[in-house]
Amino acid sequence: MREREIERKLKNEVEKAGGLCLKFTSPGFDGVPDRIMLFPKGKITFIELKAPGEKPRPLQTARIQKLRDYGFRVEIIDSKEQIRELVMEIKGEDGGEKKDGV
Repeated sequence: MREREIERKLKNEVEKAGGLCLKFTSPGFDGVPDRIMLFPKGKITFIELKAPGEKPRPLQTARIQKLRDYGFRVEIIDSKEQIRELVMEIKGEDGGEKKDGV
C-alpha cells in the first residue's frame, strides 16, 4: 500500500464525517505535515502520512515536535485502519459524541 492511497482514504473519511482535509504546504518551511484536518468548533489536527512501517525524517520529526510544543495535535498515520478511529475520536472530542455510542 502506498502513502497516496492512505491519503485518499483519509480525505474521504474526513469529508464523510463533515470535516475538511486540506493539503498543507508551506513554501520555505520544509518538513511540515501533509494534511490538516478541520472540524467544527475549532478542532484542528495536523496529519503526517507515511507508507506502512515508514517513519518521519528527522526534519519532519522536528516540525511535528514544534507544532506539538505550540499545543497542536499532530498524528502520524501509516495505515488505512488508523483513519476511521482517529476521525471519529477527533470529531467527538467535545464530549457530545463518544466512540462507544454512550
